[in-house]
Amino acid sequence: MLSSVSEPEERPLASRLRLSVVRLNRRLRAQRTNSVVSLTQLAALSTLFKCGPLTPGELAAKEGVQPPSMTRVIAALEELGYATRRPHPTDGRQAIVALTEEGRTFHDAQITAREAWLDRRLAELTDQERELLARAAEIIDRMAGAVTGWTTGRTDRRSRQISASRTRPGSQPTCPPAHRLSTAQPNPAPPIWKAD
Repeated sequence: MLSSVSEPEERPLASRLRLSVVRLNRRLRAQRTNSVVSLTQLAALSTLFKCGPLTPGELAAKEGVQPPSMTRVIAALEELGYATRRPHPTDGRQAIVALTEEGRTFHDAQITAREAWLDRRLAELTDQERELLARAAEIIDRMAGAVTGWTTGRTDRRSRQISASRTRPGSQPTCPPAHRLSTAQPNPAPPIWKAD
């Protein structure tokens, strides 16, 4: 009974929030500086940037795609010179995928273009509106579980275990241990705009 009473009140907010997030995401995607790289490839680059070197299987799991699809993504990124594969130091059946310097530069350019557009839009707002958005960003992060790219939509037991481990209240997403095998360190998240 309680759910049927609260549903009408929640649905309009849910719809408005969903549409707002979709529209903002679409506008941010439109700021891409290079359309040769697909959005799937760009997402994989971003994950490698944030987490450091990963095995293809780990990268596929993070992006919510099947390993054969990720193999094609990695091959395309290698061909562009944005990623490289090297043997796994302890498992001869595995490889480690890492960003190249060129891939890091390309990723930075994409982020810079999007954040420049967002900075211009934020500058048009009042101080109060920017403070409200800063609070809303924290709430949206909490709602999303701060695990972008981890939800696969699959219902197998392993996916549910991964999802549950990533969304515990107060937990932060962690990268698999593969990146710790190399000397490269995971990158911090790009800085976000903060109100003065």
